[in-house]
Amino acid sequence: MNTKHIDFAKMNKIHFIGIGGISMSALARLVMAKGISVSGSDRQASDITRQLEEAGACIIYEQTGKNITEGIDLVVYTAAISKDNDELKTALEKNIPVMVRADFLGLMMKEYKTAVCVAGTHGKTTTTSMLAHILMEGEKDPTVLVGGILDSIGGNLRIGHSENFVTEACEYTNSFLSFFPTIAVVLNVSEDHLDFFKDINDIRHSFREFLKLVPDHGLVILNEDIPEPEYFTEGLDCKVITIGKAGGKSNISAGNITTDDKARCSYDLIINGEKKGHISLRVTGEHNVYNSLAAIGAALELGVSVEAAAAGLKSYGGTERRFEYKGEFNGVTVIDDYAHHPDEIKATLDTAANYPHKDIWVVFQPHTYSRTKAFLKEFGETLSKADHVVLAEIYAAREKDTLGISSKDVAECVARYGTDVHYISTFGEIENFLKNNCTQGDLLITMGAGDVVNIGNDLLK
Repeated sequence: MNTKHIDFAKMNKIHFIGIGGISMSALARLVMAKGISVSGSDRQASDITRQLEEAGACIIYEQTGKNITEGIDLVVYTAAISKDNDELKTALEKNIPVMVRADFLGLMMKEYKTAVCVAGTHGKTTTTSMLAHILMEGEKDPTVLVGGILDSIGGNLRIGHSENFVTEACEYTNSFLSFFPTIAVVLNVSEDHLDFFKDINDIRHSFREFLKLVPDHGLVILNEDIPEPEYFTEGLDCKVITIGKAGGKSNISAGNITTDDKARCSYDLIINGEKKGHISLRVTGEHNVYNSLAAIGAALELGVSVEAAAAGLKSYGGTERRFEYKGEFNGVTVIDDYAHHPDEIKATLDTAANYPHKDIWVVFQPHTYSRTKAFLKEFGETLSKADHVVLAEIYAAREKDTLGISSKDVAECVARYGTDVHYISTFGEIENFLKNNCTQGDLLITMGAGDVVNIGNDLLK
């Protein structure tokens, strides 16, 4: 089979290795909607895999070669899967075509006339979700893949019946270079994933290559606050729209930004120097103003009115784990946030500063050893903006501890700024510490891309 093109009409069964991942599960459900049988494997059951099983997928919680049965037409795997994986090796031995997730997603978007790909080091999930709300409000009936759980679409996938496809575009392992965007959004470009990229210049080069994928009749939307934005757009033959702060050269900008008592922003929408409307957001933080500008830019290109864009944004109440209000215990407000990069932590704490609080407590779980080592000083500086910091153990994710780094090192960096900081090794001990030390009126943020959310959930029980 030619893996540069898939005739879905001839597909009977596709197997997904690592089917429980947020993107893989969405692809599996999209395939099932086409009437194709799905099987898959993962290490453990989750809400996502249980929902897939209820929808008819066959899932095995063991990754072994015997999962590759007769009748499988294609095996899709994530970039995190080792070349030594038994299922992958068995598929190759049986001459069953195999395809990495990014390539498969790229081929799926070719099925649509319009493919909007939202890229950036931060803000992809929120901006994709905002655009989904706007397009639904504008009756554009999009198919949407989100890298998080969006309650308004019932999960991480919305299956539409139009020619509009919207997805996040992740730069890690250059996944987004396998895509076919007709509208490409770049929200920001900063250092991250340094276990793959050499440095910031390597990252910038990848984003430039991503924008080169846009055809001449397509559109690039670029945040003009990115250093040397012309580097990304030089030589492009497609239309380019810039977003940024009012008073600059940006095509779409925000003027008269105001913040309410819950850190939610409102602003005047300025297009090519003229006020075109007023936008009120239900999500917190000024960084989301610029995410919303990018979503508006894409939606206007697809024929949505400014009024529908404003209404769509007004209806967007956030995605899980993005400054998500969880509840209260003993008068302490609990917020959960996915921030795991210094820039994201800064944005979250800037938001928290405008949110009702007495003291701000952050329980931070660093994500991966490589990221912790690469941004050790930056973590210390940004976390020190909280009143109290508790460090949990590093969430290893795809890595093994070979770098000699730990959360103790992060705690030492925070302590240099005079901030009250504690390193506590287990979640149970952290929960007891918080019960005994947080007081009424405090704001507690559980922060990180791992399972730190469970601390807040346990406290709220």
